[in-house]
Amino acid sequence: MISDRVNGGRVIRTVLPAEAEAIAALHRRARSTYYPDGLPDDGIDWSATWRTAIERPDGHVLCVVERGRIVGLASFRTPEGAPAETVKLFQFHVEPDQWRSGIGTALHSACVEEWQADGKRAAVLDVHTDNVRAQAFYARQGWVPDPENPPAEGDHHLFLRFSVPGE
Repeated sequence: MISDRVNGGRVIRTVLPAEAEAIAALHRRARSTYYPDGLPDDGIDWSATWRTAIERPDGHVLCVVERGRIVGLASFRTPEGAPAETVKLFQFHVEPDQWRSGIGTALHSACVEEWQADGKRAAVLDVHTDNVRAQAFYARQGWVPDPENPPAEGDHHLFLRFSVPGE
């Protein structure tokens, strides 16, 4: 479990189960920005989904809190069937009105610190092909296309890989 970290007046900490609804709302706001026809109704109860993610003993959900408001979130764990030294970044969102303010970079750094502490050597993620802003962010952080997982024809996701720096 990550301890609270203060970074430029922002606190980066583990999300609490009671915050699942706030996390789900941030998730919806951020995702809606890269769907040109609006966020599709996928029928998922995102508050329940986030509550489950937060309570997973093998998962991590971090948030960035600024002036009492959650403005960023990251969810990661080792996926089933993956090598123990690999972690998957399942969700990474910043409040849209806070983009380009350093929140994402600070949150990504906290994730990398946690991965290093957990002995992870590689991180993977998938990003929607229409989310070019996120793709540019990940490229700036050092993520590259995953050579072991090229995109399949018709798939709407790109698969990226990050080499976790060693100690």
